[in-house]
Amino acid sequence: MEGFACASFQCMEVKPFIELVKHRTSCRSYEPKPVPREFLELMLEAARLAPSACNKQPWRFAVVQDEAIRMRLVNEAFLAGIPMKWAENAGAIIALGMETSAITHRIAPKISGVDYPLLDLGIAGEHLVLQAEELGLGTCWIGWIKPKEVRRIIGWPRGIKPVGLITVGWSEGERKTRSRLAIEEIVKWM
Repeated sequence: MEGFACASFQCMEVKPFIELVKHRTSCRSYEPKPVPREFLELMLEAARLAPSACNKQPWRFAVVQDEAIRMRLVNEAFLAGIPMKWAENAGAIIALGMETSAITHRIAPKISGVDYPLLDLGIAGEHLVLQAEELGLGTCWIGWIKPKEVRRIIGWPRGIKPVGLITVGWSEGERKTRSRLAIEEIVKWM
């Protein structure tokens, strides 16, 4: 059932969650205009509320709206080989960083073989991009980065490891939906 949600920044149509998820795709074409700060704050609040292993909340975020710093990220912090000039028009780039704790994030993964902080950041990042989708914004996760360059440009201390960037902005044109594997190909019922 579709409805409407109003906030101080605007009134918008609310879609059922599954429709939101179906519509969300990686955006690689942005209109060169800023993203309102209140939208970015709402996205960060959604990420902040994500669950994490032992509630350690290892995520750290840096929101880059300044054009000169965004251009430095695009030109200096992406790995070579895959041109991503489209990222220059994004209204903001959000850096995802990981601050780890000794027990939950260093010792437990050695015992279990599960990289808990990366799972935690994935959950928080997905909360962020789904909130952006609800606000009518496009996003794209970028893992093809040079973590040391991201840390240097952002000004994070050595204790925060950059793990990805998310471009955020107003989609230019219609985004293409990519095909997905059928449920029968990915699920085993027992």
